[in-house]
Amino acid sequence: MFLNKIRHSLVFKLIMIMAFICLVAIAVWAWFSINYQRTKAVGDTLGVADRISKTIRLGTHYAMMLNARDDINQIIQNTASQKEIENVRIYNKQGFIKFSNVPSEVDQVAHLESEACNICHRQEPPLVTLSLEKRKRIFSIDSKERLLGIITPIYNEPGCSEQCHFHDADARVLGALDLVISLKETDAEIVKYEKSIVFLALAIFVVPSFFIFVFVYKFVIRPIRQLTEETKHIANGARISPIDSHAESEIGRLASAFDSMRRRITEHRRELTKQKNEYQNLFERVPCLITVQDRDYRLINFNKEFYNKFHPKIGDFCYATYKGLTTRCKDCPVEKTFRDGKSHYSEEQGMSKNGVMEHWIVRTSPVKNAAGEIVAAMEINLDITRRKELEQRVEQSEKKYHAIFNNIPNPVFVLDNDTLTILDCNESVTEVYGYRIEEIQGKPFSFLFDPDHAVEDLDTRIRSSSIINSVPHRRSDHQTMFVDIWISPSEYPGQKVLLVTTSDITERLETEAQFIQAAKLATLGEMATGVAHELNQPLSVIKTASSFCVEKIRKKQDIKGEIIKTLVAKIDSNVDRASKIITHMRDFARKSHVSLQQVDILDILERSCEIFSQQLKVRGITVAWKITPPLPFVMADPGRLEQVFINLLINARDAIEARAETKGSGMEKRITIRGYSEAGKVYVEIQDTGTGVPDHVADKIFQPFFTTKEVGKGTGLGLSISYGIIRECSGDIKIKETSNQGTIFQVMLPADRTQP
Repeated sequence: MFLNKIRHSLVFKLIMIMAFICLVAIAVWAWFSINYQRTKAVGDTLGVADRISKTIRLGTHYAMMLNARDDINQIIQNTASQKEIENVRIYNKQGFIKFSNVPSEVDQVAHLESEACNICHRQEPPLVTLSLEKRKRIFSIDSKERLLGIITPIYNEPGCSEQCHFHDADARVLGALDLVISLKETDAEIVKYEKSIVFLALAIFVVPSFFIFVFVYKFVIRPIRQLTEETKHIANGARISPIDSHAESEIGRLASAFDSMRRRITEHRRELTKQKNEYQNLFERVPCLITVQDRDYRLINFNKEFYNKFHPKIGDFCYATYKGLTTRCKDCPVEKTFRDGKSHYSEEQGMSKNGVMEHWIVRTSPVKNAAGEIVAAMEINLDITRRKELEQRVEQSEKKYHAIFNNIPNPVFVLDNDTLTILDCNESVTEVYGYRIEEIQGKPFSFLFDPDHAVEDLDTRIRSSSIINSVPHRRSDHQTMFVDIWISPSEYPGQKVLLVTTSDITERLETEAQFIQAAKLATLGEMATGVAHELNQPLSVIKTASSFCVEKIRKKQDIKGEIIKTLVAKIDSNVDRASKIITHMRDFARKSHVSLQQVDILDILERSCEIFSQQLKVRGITVAWKITPPLPFVMADPGRLEQVFINLLINARDAIEARAETKGSGMEKRITIRGYSEAGKVYVEIQDTGTGVPDHVADKIFQPFFTTKEVGKGTGLGLSISYGIIRECSGDIKIKETSNQGTIFQVMLPADRTQP
């Protein structure tokens, strides 16, 4: 195990590769170096042997000329006594050893096939001239040590043949000198050199290997081990720690890249874990039933909602779990999904295990493996039992409200919020307007308005108002009727609409007109005394002027032209005054149609006081005017607005008279008329010094036929009619203050925004 681990380690592989490269390089270098040293050592020894041979040959030359054999033997013995020289022999031409440092060899014959002789005699005729390299031989005796032998030919020189009678002059080679030198020391030096080479090779292998090991261990192995450990930590999800490495090195950059990768992996894992938990939570907590089924319709997974409802087990059949069936559903969307690999939708119903009819919306989708094969199907069931019940209720409710809608006695219209087109209406429209429903559907609501009575800003008023009073509409027979309109925003299938209800007030308006006319006549009755006094004054002036003229004529007296002119002018002005009073009374009493127009409210106040001023003077009631100009114009019917102010003045007069009866003549009798504008509205206040309005009466005072006066002194219509007139003008009338010292009635009307 340990050896296998070492064998697969990076250091071992790196050292082995380095060792192989070094060994090959060192082996090649050692081979060449050792061969060189061997060749050089042998060459040097050969050179030494050659020089010794030449020395011996030169030294024995003279002795041979003199045939001094003892001298030759002495030279050979002296030479052979030197270290490393093993043998010195001189052969004659016939191969006999004539001289040798070994006496036993003298006169022995050497065979031509021997090493020493074969050098020259390996061919016929024998070689005469040989190079030094060819003359050497290396051999060993009994494998103890190597020996270097060198054959040096002894040539026949001119001096030899002339002075020596042993050799012919034609002979070229007389013999040979054989020198044998031991190579023991040379071989020892070579072995020593080889050992040093091997030691050096080992040193070159071991020392770099050590430093490589230290370097690789510190800068490669340890960071890689840390990277490996951190990789395991990342795989196991354990806590990670920083990697110690030099940032500028390759490993440091690798560590930095790994650290960056690790952080990203950690962040991605954290995000994936978060998403996994989120998806798991979504799967578990989604408020619907989720199952995963195999091709046999067995459950292989389900969410918490499904478990809490049915308490299934893995492997149960889906149809048996929540429908209590023994076979799969007839129209099964899961089967369709397995068949075509698509998502399918269906609505199902069935009896639950509790015997209750339940309804579901079912949606399926395929679950595929990595190869794209459908291995399961996910089924999502949303319980819509409650919704079905509500739908049934809504259906019943729609029928009920549709019946109510059609049976409402007032016409009801459904208008498009943008175009005011009639989308729908109830059956009362036919009874009131005479149109069939299909005749007016799709037509604008303005179709029902009487073109002879134009209504300004109709569309804007319909969209911005909740109530529009007294609007002229036209029936199918082109008869005009007046209606009140109630408008309410609502929702209609998929769009915003306006629900518009109309009420036919034509008869009511006629009745109100009769009441108003009756009130006017009653007011005229109240004003009769004052009007008579008003007419008496111009009539008295006319009577006096006419009597004066009659008397002068009867006495036949002349009347000066200046006097006649003055009398006629008096008569004319008083006739105009009387005519004006009568015209005012006739206009006030005349029954008129409601027509809102721009009026000066101050002018209406002055006219009201003018027609009523004489009655107030007769009763000693003073009128105080407190008007804060300017007073803007208002939109109103001038005749009806005058009737309101006259009614308020009559009530103020009666309240003052009622209090005067109890207080006596010392009481102040005063009516104060105030007028001012504020925030786009015009206010008129009429204050009296009368008896005041009791608290229990103040809330009822504007109701029809309610009166605080004695029987026969009031109809109870004045304030009720005044309230209706002011409301028609979009204003308001109320009791601002009341006490036993008097009452303040306040009339508010919106200022006309169209005036410059």
